Amino acid sequence: MRDIIILACEECKNRNYTTTRNKRKHPNRMELKKFCPNCRKHTNHKQR
Repeated sequence: MRDIIILACEECKNRNYTTTRNKRKHPNRMELKKFCPNCRKHTNHKQR
């Protein structure tokens, strides 16, 4: 039931993280605040 997803930074569009999500609990696209090593700050990362 869990999907592997890729999270990309909203500012620089780099794909930095992979994680899993439960389709039933999160039917929409996920958005998390993570550290972007390219921007060198915490930014929102959206599912791509």
